[in-house]
Amino acid sequence: MLVVAFEGWNDAGEAATGAAKLLVERLGLVEIAAVDPELYFDYQFTRPTIVLGDDGTRRLEWPGAAIMGPGGLPASEEDDDRVTGPGAEALHVLLGAEPARSWKGFAAELIDAALAADIEGIVLLGAMLADAPHTRPLSVFASSENPEVRSALGVERSTYEGPVGILSVIADQAERAGIPTVSLWASVPHYVHNAPSPKAVLALLGKVEELTGLSIPRGSLEVDAKAWEAGVDALAADDDEMAGYITQLEQARDAVDAPEASGEAIAQEFERYLRRRGEEPGGRADGRGDGPR
Repeated sequence: MLVVAFEGWNDAGEAATGAAKLLVERLGLVEIAAVDPELYFDYQFTRPTIVLGDDGTRRLEWPGAAIMGPGGLPASEEDDDRVTGPGAEALHVLLGAEPARSWKGFAAELIDAALAADIEGIVLLGAMLADAPHTRPLSVFASSENPEVRSALGVERSTYEGPVGILSVIADQAERAGIPTVSLWASVPHYVHNAPSPKAVLALLGKVEELTGLSIPRGSLEVDAKAWEAGVDALAADDDEMAGYITQLEQARDAVDAPEASGEAIAQEFERYLRRRGEEPGGRADGRGDGPR
């Protein structure tokens, strides 16, 4: 299985990349394939960065995308931080920044690398800003264009129409190549501007576990999520308007979660999230609203 996450447009609260990076760390994955950034990135839009290494050396890191696979130091049997479950030993992760050009070629190159690595299924992680109260469990919408996946996992087919991000292009190329896909999108409270959102990372990891049977150690994430929520509570306590708005969101969410809520009501609520003021999942309100596939 290949887990996919991209920085930027598809990654509100850095939730998708946060979940993917945790998997890379827990599994000890190493780079097995990478794109040439000169072909796909505009460095004025996605700039290279200077980082300081452990030895004190400063070096440039260029934007790009790479598939990480097994090959690092294996976790010991006593290691409580190791990922376990079906297919854990062969799990791969694709991490990168959304490219600026040649999306078809970019996706085709990465899918070819996935085929070479014998990938049999892809889970795409995304996160969007939504009318979600931070005090409630953050919802994750799962969908697939593959009828067999929908039947096996009990997920829906997205009804979204409109502009899309690189995740949708990767999913389309994968399905055309015969690799089934499922997309997971976490809803991140739009009124919380500080990133990252550990609570959204937890929500995505929980959904991955639910659909795959994997067991993923959380480390300090649960403590971090409680601290994040407490921080937002403190901000709301000093802002009556924000506190009143959060109360409205809580009431709307509780109505959707009520046992008597119909599937249609839940679908309508999710559509409202997607279309809220034309915002993107990553948060820029420039009219290019992407949504889950």
